[in-house]
Amino acid sequence: MPQKKTNQSGQDYAVLVIDSNRNIFDVLCQCASEHGFSAHHAPTLRDGLNHKREESYDIILTRDLLPDGNACFSINELLTEFNSPEIIVYTTAGHAEHAEHALKCGVWDYIIDPAPENIITDLLKRALRYRQSKIRKQEGEDQEISLELSSQGIIGSSRAIQNCINMTAKISQSDANVLISGESGTGKELFAQAIHDFSSRSKNPLIVVDCAALPSTLVARILFGHTRGSFTGADKAQPGLIKQADGGTLFLDEIGEMPLEIQKKFLRVIQERKYRPVGSHIEVKSNFRLIAATNRDLHRMAKEETFREDLLYRLKTFHLELPPLRQRSADIMELAYYCRDNYCRRNRLKKKKFSSDYLMMLTQYEWPGNVRELFQTIERSIADAHDSTVCYSKHLPVNIRLQVTKKKLANGGQLEEKFSQTDDPGADLSTLPTIKEIRDRAIEAEEKKYLAKLLSLAAGDIQQCCTTAGLSRSRFYDLLKKYNISR
Repeated sequence: MPQKKTNQSGQDYAVLVIDSNRNIFDVLCQCASEHGFSAHHAPTLRDGLNHKREESYDIILTRDLLPDGNACFSINELLTEFNSPEIIVYTTAGHAEHAEHALKCGVWDYIIDPAPENIITDLLKRALRYRQSKIRKQEGEDQEISLELSSQGIIGSSRAIQNCINMTAKISQSDANVLISGESGTGKELFAQAIHDFSSRSKNPLIVVDCAALPSTLVARILFGHTRGSFTGADKAQPGLIKQADGGTLFLDEIGEMPLEIQKKFLRVIQERKYRPVGSHIEVKSNFRLIAATNRDLHRMAKEETFREDLLYRLKTFHLELPPLRQRSADIMELAYYCRDNYCRRNRLKKKKFSSDYLMMLTQYEWPGNVRELFQTIERSIADAHDSTVCYSKHLPVNIRLQVTKKKLANGGQLEEKFSQTDDPGADLSTLPTIKEIRDRAIEAEEKKYLAKLLSLAAGDIQQCCTTAGLSRSRFYDLLKKYNISR
């Protein structure tokens, strides 16, 4: 497979060709080096979708008819990621319905040509120029928003959460529907609030609807409102939550719990932004931006016919999937200190230290309740520690200590620990810093020295710095700001 190249602007491009025939791919391989991109091949639609899930691509070229399906009807699956690729569909014959669907989904172009391999190189060069211009424009806007999101409580330096932060920055600049999925406690409402806060609708309300808490007999009234006299006790007309979101954002939390009969009505509301209040014959308009969230598998529910498939695809113009905490364990310590600082500040408490055995337990536990469980555990530990200036592992709930102990026993008494099991040496000598504090100071000194040298050797080229250091742009800028280093 060709190696990824760097073009003259320093931007790496990756191109994926989805086609059972290798002609297009072979043509692109011949010019990949000259035009600064790497070419990758997938023979089927399924292979192409798998490639896309594992890697990021700038351009995806796909034949319309593939051995296992029509690519035109899988465009949304190819687009639902941060910095979605430009998609070009090519065909030798073409089909009006297929073209309409692909273009409405946002493909860069739909090409009909009896010999697409003859025109594909010039077409790709135009798409790459467009991509380069688009990325340059977005980078400045997205970077500023990403930094702000970090200050709003969306914490973490892992690649998984940084990808979510970057995608949130992009989504907030659009008005399209968003589906946020993830396990309970991963922060779906926090991300929904962030998308609203950094959108053009931020001055108008974010209306939160907990679909799981909607009484089935009242759900229509709550969402659509009602007219005076529409039922016994309706002394005056009341606007529903949809109308209250006019000009702002409507956040449907736990959308998977919405009753099927309401899903059908709501589908038209999403399409037309019009509805009828209970008891009314007059349609009402509401200009809202829709964000939905769920911890359930809506695709499986759609197959089981417990959730409308047409509604699902309306919801997920953008799909933001939040990772569970066990998949970003590198963020646990950062989250733990953030929670401690906030909790102590709110309750006017002196900050407590975390012993090494306490931190080890935090990093080894699986956290089925994710960030929410982590925060509740830390707050409970601080309260339980009471007069002690240090939180030890004994201040953790028994179930956490038991699970980590069983894990250690299953591994022959060993764990891949980042921390010694020795108690914090600063527990009784308040003037002596903790091992962590000493370690942090040493790391900070080396990081600052490294960044200064990196910028010097790269002559201030941020893209090159990020590539060399293995950092996202947002993380790199965070470090520059932290150490007050000028480009």
